[in-house]
Amino acid sequence: MASKPKKMEAEEAEEEAEDGAEATTPAQSKFSRKTIMIAAAGALVLIGGGTGAYFMMSGSKEAKPVVAQAKPAVFLDVPEVLVNLSTTGSERTQYLKVKVVLELPDATLTPQIQTTMPRVMDAFQTYLRELRPSDLDGSAGLYRLKEELTRRVNAAIAPSRINAVLFKEIVVQ
Repeated sequence: MASKPKKMEAEEAEEEAEDGAEATTPAQSKFSRKTIMIAAAGALVLIGGGTGAYFMMSGSKEAKPVVAQAKPAVFLDVPEVLVNLSTTGSERTQYLKVKVVLELPDATLTPQIQTTMPRVMDAFQTYLRELRPSDLDGSAGLYRLKEELTRRVNAAIAPSRINAVLFKEIVVQ
């Protein structure tokens, strides 16, 4: 194999140097492009977040707050209940007089409850007659009474439901 003249070797070395320079230039530009793209994306995120925060914090002066319209409460009176409380034979008889109101979710439930009022009154009578005077002591006793009456009304008018039983008057004598 013949050796190449020096002129050809010099030209090949220049071509390799140019190829090497060209090879490093795209790699360097790709790296710098990636860096520029990442920096640009980060800047866009910061600008977008700042703009969104500005608009959310400043709000529109013309915008009025949306207030949920509360439904007016619907109440249904229940007839007064007077029962004697459960006592042991040696104690004197004590009576419980209760006036309650049912809080309904809407007025459409009123006719259904009025038609089932005998069932509701029966549930009240049977439960209240089993109470002892000590069951009604303190606010905790009245709270338990209220919850139990609500549960019994809901059972009597199922599948419909009431919101609460509210006391108008409670007398233990």
